[in-house]
Amino acid sequence: MRLPFFIALRYLKSRKKGLSFGAVISISGIALGVMALIVVISVVSGFHEDLQKKILGTQAHAVLLSYSGGISDYKTMMDFLSKKNEIQACSPFIMGQVLISSGKRAHGVYLRGIIPEYDRKTTEIFKYIKYKYENYTELPWIIIGKELANMLGVLPGDTITVISPMGTMGPLGIIPKVKKFIVTGIFEIGMFEYDMNLVITDLKIAQDFFEYGNKVTGIQLRLKDVYKANFISQAITKELDGEFYVKDWMQMNKNLFSALKLEKFAMFIILILIVLVASFNIISMLMVNVTEKQRDIAILKSMGATDRLIKLIFMCQGLIIGLIGILVGLTGGLILCEIVRSYDIVKLPADVYYLSKLPVKVKVLDIVLICASALFISLVSTIYPAHRASKINPVEILRYE
Repeated sequence: MRLPFFIALRYLKSRKKGLSFGAVISISGIALGVMALIVVISVVSGFHEDLQKKILGTQAHAVLLSYSGGISDYKTMMDFLSKKNEIQACSPFIMGQVLISSGKRAHGVYLRGIIPEYDRKTTEIFKYIKYKYENYTELPWIIIGKELANMLGVLPGDTITVISPMGTMGPLGIIPKVKKFIVTGIFEIGMFEYDMNLVITDLKIAQDFFEYGNKVTGIQLRLKDVYKANFISQAITKELDGEFYVKDWMQMNKNLFSALKLEKFAMFIILILIVLVASFNIISMLMVNVTEKQRDIAILKSMGATDRLIKLIFMCQGLIIGLIGILVGLTGGLILCEIVRSYDIVKLPADVYYLSKLPVKVKVLDIVLICASALFISLVSTIYPAHRASKINPVEILRYE
């Protein structure tokens, strides 16, 4: 392979030493395509990871639920689950829909009842609490999201009313159950769905309010390996056999993460077209090269060069262009990703998006896939020019020499 590479390098050079103008244009096209792919795919991966962190900070890795609608002896079930090697922690919870009002403002939310000391081991929602109020004694406590607090116009220490649609039957119909709570904390996760539609209170208070008795809605599970949640949930569901089932975080957010994967794939396909367009520069440059080097090709053939050797010479040109373009694009892309990650070059409005700057996550697998795709396109673009070069008849070219 030394001879084809040696000749290919000579053909890529101009008469004034250095790469020819056509080679520089082709390399620049590949480099720009690879750089754009790395930056965009890294940003999409960053969004994916940041969103996943926020969701797993609010939700547990998996949730054990009952087909009957509630778990009676949840303490025994927690002891059973705690013995599993794959499970790091577990905590009971109650979930129900309620209406929260303050003055003339009201909004429907999900009320989650928890045991704080257990919940801290399974979720990270208490880390997102930014405003606290601790001087309360009479009323039960409740923690709400920042968006909900802004909508209701309440601050820590204010009183709000929680109304349950599942009340008692009276002479005029169903009488909703009403209870006063004091806002002891306001959390800000950064996702509108949670900051607006989730409130948290004590498990016993929620049990009394929803008239659950000693039942709970389910048990939250924190796993040692979050990416094995699907297999672990299936194994526990199969072991419990019938009455209970486990839903992992990927199942609970399937539509969201599927949309993100589809968006990432679509971005890859769209941006790979940049590399594909750059490959046409390689084809045109090599075709010009074949025309200019007809005499050299004829001489090589007359000296015993085979069609395979001629093909390899021009394929090596495309390979060299592709490798240089990939290296330049890879270096530029990684540097640009580091700049975007380290400095607030692109600022996002925090009131519209759930973050203030572009998140960047460079994955080795993405880099390998991008570089391999660019190299493959570069090699494919050399096939036709190399074939044309190998079919040159040296007799016709050297007839008048």
